[in-house]
Amino acid sequence: MTKTVRAVIFDIDGTLLDSVDLHAQAWVDAFAHFGVTVSQDQARSQIGKGGDQLLPVFLDAERVEREGEAIEAYRSDLFKRDYLPKVKPFPGVRALFQHLKGEGITLALASSGKGSEVAHYQSLLEIEDLTDVVVSSDDVERSKPFPDIFQAALTKLAPLSAEAAIVIGDTPYDAEAANKAGLRTVGVLCGGFPEAGLSAAGCIALYRDPQDLLDGYRDSPLAR
Repeated sequence: MTKTVRAVIFDIDGTLLDSVDLHAQAWVDAFAHFGVTVSQDQARSQIGKGGDQLLPVFLDAERVEREGEAIEAYRSDLFKRDYLPKVKPFPGVRALFQHLKGEGITLALASSGKGSEVAHYQSLLEIEDLTDVVVSSDDVERSKPFPDIFQAALTKLAPLSAEAAIVIGDTPYDAEAANKAGLRTVGVLCGGFPEAGLSAAGCIALYRDPQDLLDGYRDSPLAR
């Protein structure tokens, strides 16, 4: 029998924030700066991974070794300068966090983004006072779809077990990583990934966005 949910671990980009297209464009621009042609759709399909997992999709191992850090640093600076000011929260994020806290649930963030980006996002989302645990790509060796980020979150959530937690994410990479860490995933569609892909990756339920999850909370896996 499934344990009562005691913790919820949220992805951020595409789950709480409307930022997937902006991240994709930043990668397109960064690759172009280094002479690599990548389309918006190609880049978008990989958002949800950290740079360590995204770069090898488009570059051979030798070039990743030679230029990977420079490309990722260029993308990070570009995103902060040109795209971060355009990032907006999805509806209902703070209200959802407040509701979950009222239910006695511990709240965690687990993002493939850099720590500095995650700190800014907490402020943008107005959830600093509601978040108990934060894990970013700075805290782990490998980003999603490897389970490291969720394993790190579980370590910080101890003694709560994986069975007592649920992940909320928008990409198949979230669900794949969560599954490897023994976690269930509820998917949201606001990041733009297809329902079929999220279901195939193991999502146990799907909602439009944070507001839809809040509206349907009583019948959701979070409340069962």
